[in-house]
Amino acid sequence: MARIDLSQLSPLAATPSGWLETVLADFDGFLMDHASAEKKASGMAMSMVSHYPDQPSIVRAMVELAVEELNHYREVMRLILARQLTPAADLKDPYIHALNGQVRKAAEHFLLDRLTVAAVVERRGAERFALLADNLCDDPALRRFYQAIAASEQRHWELFIDLAVEHFDEPTVTERFNELSQREAKIIQTLPLRAALH
Repeated sequence: MARIDLSQLSPLAATPSGWLETVLADFDGFLMDHASAEKKASGMAMSMVSHYPDQPSIVRAMVELAVEELNHYREVMRLILARQLTPAADLKDPYIHALNGQVRKAAEHFLLDRLTVAAVVERRGAERFALLADNLCDDPALRRFYQAIAASEQRHWELFIDLAVEHFDEPTVTERFNELSQREAKIIQTLPLRAALH
């Protein structure tokens, strides 16, 4: 699979300072949202398989990703049930909705935008899961779990970039990813803080 020099990509804007405090103040609520995010991520990967059945590299990568995300969902559900919580219905994610609104519908842009939006989302997840893990010092098992999730999200965003470079030239991928990163930074500044991944 094609590789890209990740140093060409814009750095991630910092998560707002109050996000971590909001999550830790309602960690049960965060777990519900985390489970929902993993389930939706698995579904997104399978939708890519359905949309691009003629692209073997996408099919292979997205099938593996769908299974991994579903495994994460299972693990988060175990945490939820171990806390004797009642799983909640999925809620609409305003962050994902806003980013998906950046996907251009024209055929020549659609795949590029789906891949680069997914890379931005996974990159933000890697940052926030790592931030959370660093602040779960009183629960070593939970800390290790979120360290592993953060590492997975890191691999995932790089995977989406690699897939993009396989289908488009590097300058195009870099330019679009950097544009979306700048827009994502503005999106997170406008959204209210919640006990949620995004």
